[in-house]
Amino acid sequence: MFCATQLALAEDINRLTDAELADGWRLLFDGETTVGWKGYKRNDAPETWEVQAGSLFMNSSGTDRDRGDLLFAQQFGDFHLKLEWKISEGGNSGIFYRGVEQPQLDAIYKSAPEMQVLDNDRHPDAKMGVGGNRTAGALYDLIPPRLQNARPVGDWNRIEIKIEDGNIQHHQNGELILEYQLGTQRWRQLVAVSKFPGLNPTWVDVPTWGFIGLQDHGDRVWYRSIKIKEL
Repeated sequence: MFCATQLALAEDINRLTDAELADGWRLLFDGETTVGWKGYKRNDAPETWEVQAGSLFMNSSGTDRDRGDLLFAQQFGDFHLKLEWKISEGGNSGIFYRGVEQPQLDAIYKSAPEMQVLDNDRHPDAKMGVGGNRTAGALYDLIPPRLQNARPVGDWNRIEIKIEDGNIQHHQNGELILEYQLGTQRWRQLVAVSKFPGLNPTWVDVPTWGFIGLQDHGDRVWYRSIKIKEL
């Protein structure tokens, strides 16, 4: 059960300012329920996703629990997304965008770019890949962040993802950490030497419309203050 302080904190975090409301922002998470969220190729939310102290919490305890990634049920094209994440010790997760549900696919990561969420100090992924392209904030397995400013385990990280006219930016804790353009020769070269063509031959052609998703990688992770402005 939440104490009064926790409830007050949750209400303060998961809200829009007057300026954000006037500018067209909306909340994707109300801080209290998983309403509006669902699993991949299903209509309800997986059991492992709970609400804890005003956060969407992926509770990995109990191997027999109903698991899966969590998707916001509406699809988006161009947008500006803001949220905060906190990872557990040795944990791994990710934020997907422009994901699609296709008959031949069984998970969102086989169709969607991913902003990596990671404990850089303890998870082996941080030292895998090429040049840090699997560390926190990276475009997973494709582009490393220009700088690494992820906060320690237990601290909240503020991120923004901006997508407009094929240009995509990852911001982490107030810094622009990477930027790329879909459909360019550089983009196609990056995808060609990644693991993605083996998972989905059409992966290089990222859809113009799709789902935002939060990854269940089997590790505890928290997300909050999830808000979006369509562009």
